[in-house]
Amino acid sequence: MIHRLYQEQILPISLEQAWNFFATPRNLNEVTPKELNFKVLSPLPEKMYEGMIIQYRISPMVNIPIHWCTEITHIKEIDYFVDEQRQGPYKIWHHEHHFSSVPEGVLMKDILYYDIGKSFLGSIAGKLFVHKKVEQIFDYRYKALEKYFG
Repeated sequence: MIHRLYQEQILPISLEQAWNFFATPRNLNEVTPKELNFKVLSPLPEKMYEGMIIQYRISPMVNIPIHWCTEITHIKEIDYFVDEQRQGPYKIWHHEHHFSSVPEGVLMKDILYYDIGKSFLGSIAGKLFVHKKVEQIFDYRYKALEKYFG
C-alpha cells in the first residue's frame, strides 16, 4: 500500500531565498534530525540538477546504518523539484517539493508517496515504527525551517 504524507508551511522569505536554500544539497543536514546520523557519502555540487544522484547513510533504528540513494528526477526552477529513492529502505519513495509566492512569503508544500513493501515484516514495521518515524522527520523539518528562517 502506498502511503501519502502532505505538509504545508509558510516561510517568511522570498521565493528566491527558499529556492536557493532547498536547491543547495548540503542544506539537507540543516533539516534532518540529528538522531538519524545522516551522512552524505557522495560529493555534492553547489546546486542540484536533474539526474543528480545523492548517496547517504542514515541510522533510523538503534544506530543500524542503512545505505540510501536518491535521484533528483524533475526540476522546474523556483517552482518544484522531485527526489526519488533508487536504493534504500523503501519499495517506493517519491518526494515532491513545491514552492509558491504568497503575501506572507513562500508557501512550501511537501507531497511524499512511500511504500515499505507488502511483506509481513514490512507491514508490522510500518505499523510499529516506519509511519511514525516518517511523520517525526517531517515534523522536525517543519520546526527546523521555522527556527532557521525565523
